[in-house]
Amino acid sequence: MTANPTRTPTVDTAGSPSAAGSLATDGTDIPDITGHHDPLVIAGRTFRSRLLLGTGKYASNGQLAAAIASSGTEIVTVALRRIDPSATEDILDAIPESVLLLTNTSGAIDAPEALRLARLARAAGLPEWIKLEVTPDPRHLLPDPVETLLAAEQMCREGFTVLPYCPADPVLAKRLEEVGCATVMPLGSWIGSNQGLRTRDALEMIVAQATVPVVVDAGLGAPSHAALAMELGASAVLVNTAIATASDPAAMAAAFRLAVVAGRSGFRAGLPAAGTPSASSPLTGFLG
Repeated sequence: MTANPTRTPTVDTAGSPSAAGSLATDGTDIPDITGHHDPLVIAGRTFRSRLLLGTGKYASNGQLAAAIASSGTEIVTVALRRIDPSATEDILDAIPESVLLLTNTSGAIDAPEALRLARLARAAGLPEWIKLEVTPDPRHLLPDPVETLLAAEQMCREGFTVLPYCPADPVLAKRLEEVGCATVMPLGSWIGSNQGLRTRDALEMIVAQATVPVVVDAGLGAPSHAALAMELGASAVLVNTAIATASDPAAMAAAFRLAVVAGRSGFRAGLPAAGTPSASSPLTGFLG
């Protein structure tokens, strides 16, 4: 198996009057309203977009290509088992060459299986950037902390750029960082649940201690969830189900794109602390 060298996506804009045609794909239509150059840097590589996309659950390659274009993403995750360059319509056909392919070890139940999938991706000529997932129980798909750490440590030794999906556990996140992971990717809530940031308190602790980018992954079901994650100081978010299963995936991708920019801008501007009620207009000192 070898990677498809010529990926020319066909964008499906049917039924999407507000989608792919409404936003440029290079990010120039969404200015940095903070007034600062604010790139995302992972393993020394610079990205303008802070929105990562999963590629599962789309009805067609055309829908996926339209969502990628509308989102402005520069990183997408693809499960290795879904790649088939010999197929008439391979998923790689929907992904532009300018977008980084992050091979996903989805389906691995332990560290040895995750390592096998990463090595297969390398042998197939795919990028050596790996989204590490070890989920032994298909009922809830929660990441196994022990096997994830074991796999991450070995992958880093073998020269992979590792982005591990993990529980929102500050201790584990720090250990993953220490063994050489390029990011940590704590869950917001259960995969595909659309429940938002059920792990908010733990995410805040992870962000506060991290020296690598924190990418909130899983459970983000609405643009407001993504905005909140960015307001908390996350470096980026990864979204799949909420976009892929929307009535208009390309339009939803655009909505998430704007939400990520808004949340990041709010964080950088300095959000006021929550507190007791206070009048927004002074009760003394009026003119006249």
